[in-house]
Amino acid sequence: MFGLRLTKRETPLPGGQILAFAMGLLVALLIGAVLLVVADHSPLAIYTKMADAAFGSPQAWSTTLNQAVPLGLAGLAVAVAGSMGLWNIGAEGQIIAGAIAGTWVARIGPDLAGPVLIPLMIIAAVFGGAVLALGPALARAHLGVNEIITTLMLNEVAIRMVRYLVNGPWKDPTSIGFPVAPELPEQSALPTLFERANIGVLIAAAVLLVFGYFAARSKWGFELRVAGSSEKAAEYVGISLKRKVLTVLVLSGAIAGMVGGLRLGSSDRIVEGIAEGWGFAGIIVAAIALMRPSGVAAVAIAFGALRVGGVAIKGQGVPASIAEILQALVLLGALGAAVFTTYRLDRTSASSNASEGAVA
Repeated sequence: MFGLRLTKRETPLPGGQILAFAMGLLVALLIGAVLLVVADHSPLAIYTKMADAAFGSPQAWSTTLNQAVPLGLAGLAVAVAGSMGLWNIGAEGQIIAGAIAGTWVARIGPDLAGPVLIPLMIIAAVFGGAVLALGPALARAHLGVNEIITTLMLNEVAIRMVRYLVNGPWKDPTSIGFPVAPELPEQSALPTLFERANIGVLIAAAVLLVFGYFAARSKWGFELRVAGSSEKAAEYVGISLKRKVLTVLVLSGAIAGMVGGLRLGSSDRIVEGIAEGWGFAGIIVAAIALMRPSGVAAVAIAFGALRVGGVAIKGQGVPASIAEILQALVLLGALGAAVFTTYRLDRTSASSNASEGAVA
């Protein structure tokens, strides 16, 4: 009798990251097509509608890019930590912390000109996200406390903090019924790039390009990969693990905080749901990109398109949740494909298994 087992390849398949994402997307579309047929819908018509809504015009592109910006930066935040084998599950809270810090700057400087106010709000947002990540970073670096638990718990702290501010000190006294914060100054809005897209697209693209370059080409990126692959190897070559852990987690929080600042530039006020689940979606984006900053942008655009397309097909009688199902299928397909870029499937006979057991 024959069985199957996974055997690690001597060298991973070239283009593994691209291959994994492409295979994940293909698996998602195929399974999604089956679900649509079962629900008595034409997969070709639905997918065409989704593609047209996401990429069919400059306005469609602008909507997709607006979705991709927070997805890409949140994914980068998780990927930066993941490059060292760390998991930042607190990007959601760090986005909120960034939005709180950015709003605070707008409140104390409402008369500042836009070219001054906007950079200050974004800088404050970066600082706010970094501060929220500092505690878990110190705990992980110096006490060995699992960063997954601490970053996850701080999400709730940030959610309750923004709720307190919106319902308390920052509540708009003129609001009737549902409590809201006062509107931000008009000049805090990010300038428009084209259609509905603003310069947040350029800011996010610049951040992704810079980190992609440094992760792949710089000494810092090399040390990050070494520290993530083997602690002993890192110590042998003189890399300070404590310093790396502290730097990477704080940097991850800072990038997530930037999302909060950019979201303020696209909104008229801070609200309780300012993070909109971007932080958790960023975990999926980073996982599909195999924790590599270079792949985050492409995955973010694809997921942004799925979100936009999911809203567009509501009028076709298809639940918008089909887009979320497709996202989950892309994740499963990509992770499965990623396994086969590193491992191969070999046949094994019962006799060989028995002989291996006898030797053991």
